[in-house]
Amino acid sequence: MITRREILRGSIGGTAVAVGLPFLDCFLSANGDALAAGGPIPVRFGTWFWSMGHTPGYAVGDRTDRIEFLEECRALIPHVAKINYFGRFNSPLDGRPNHVHHTGWVTTRTATAPALPGDIPAPTIDVLVADAIGGNTRFRSIDMTCTGNPRDSFTARSTHIRNAGEVSPHALYQRLFGKDAAVSKDAASNVATDAMLQQSVLSGIGEQRKRFERRIGAADRARLDEYFTSIRELEHQLAVQRATPVDAAVCARATDPGEGPIGLEIDVVRANHEAMTRLLTLALACNQTRVFNMAFNNALSSLRRPGTAYTHHTLTHEEAVDQQRGYQPEAFWFNCRVMEALSVFIAAFDRVREGPGTLLDNTLIFAHAETSYAKVHAVDNIPVMTIGAAGGRLKTGLHIAGHGDPISRVGLTVMQALGLPLERWGTGSLQTSKTISEVLV
Repeated sequence: MITRREILRGSIGGTAVAVGLPFLDCFLSANGDALAAGGPIPVRFGTWFWSMGHTPGYAVGDRTDRIEFLEECRALIPHVAKINYFGRFNSPLDGRPNHVHHTGWVTTRTATAPALPGDIPAPTIDVLVADAIGGNTRFRSIDMTCTGNPRDSFTARSTHIRNAGEVSPHALYQRLFGKDAAVSKDAASNVATDAMLQQSVLSGIGEQRKRFERRIGAADRARLDEYFTSIRELEHQLAVQRATPVDAAVCARATDPGEGPIGLEIDVVRANHEAMTRLLTLALACNQTRVFNMAFNNALSSLRRPGTAYTHHTLTHEEAVDQQRGYQPEAFWFNCRVMEALSVFIAAFDRVREGPGTLLDNTLIFAHAETSYAKVHAVDNIPVMTIGAAGGRLKTGLHIAGHGDPISRVGLTVMQALGLPLERWGTGSLQTSKTISEVLV
């Protein structure tokens, strides 16, 4: 009997490897919309964080009969039918100060205003969800940050229990495919990862793969081949990224190239984001985890172009507004790149077929910033989106206007859609028991 928990195992050069399986037809009901053993296809939840908000008047239009993405969010237009946009929700602080680039994301994720800089007074929404749905998978959650600093993460149980983000696609690859691998930065870890990338984790499971394929139908074999091809393409991408540029000095030294580029240059951040996104979708498709967090930039957005001194954050304060365009051109350029990255993230989920739909259809992504307008550090009208239908539990394609209601209404609605038994959430003026019924099925 073939079970959903079946994993193909093997070894490469003495390193144990394990490859989970996607949702094949043999795991699903006759209609393909539920598990053969009973119960629905699992719903996944994750967050996607960006900082510096939007450029007012150039990101999302005012109409509420539908979402109207403007120039800054043009990259999201192909996905508009699978997004809900929540605007005009506020973050009442009950007299507490606005700790810039901190208070906004904390209120959005915890429904409680922090009293001090760095304070995280309650568990973030992903921790509450992981407590409910993350216990029956290999990883309770997978947390990633594209900045190179593991502390640039926005998931925590409290001020002193903050979850570190994985910064390296290569380390994440080894963690997912190396059986119970302890990821480290030492030479042995580098050698193991290099061997896996050069030979492919698929070569280590060759015999098991052949035996497994003899037990499934033609459609599942084609689906499995598609899945394995995706893994190999990603391995090739990681191997190329890991290699240093070829020059005479490098060839003479013949040293271990070490990790691939990590840092805050925008092209490096985008490349690492794309690689970790593809690894994440494989992990979700194979039920390695059901909860994740992705941080594209840090709260102060230290992103920069190669060869320049000004960061994205600096530009939002010091760059002059172009009087003809009506915005800060360089800061606007960075905002557009961030939305392009979110579009890449969404597209990766929507490419993974799962039952009659896609991984995105069975996922709820909670995407938001920490401010609405970075130039003035505003924490009212922080942009928030939900992406994906959560297994049919959410309507999508809606623009919801909050009319000044607390932003905690969005988080409460998300958690209730995921089945958490919460009647109210938050503290002080952020406490709410009012869900956003318009988006619930």
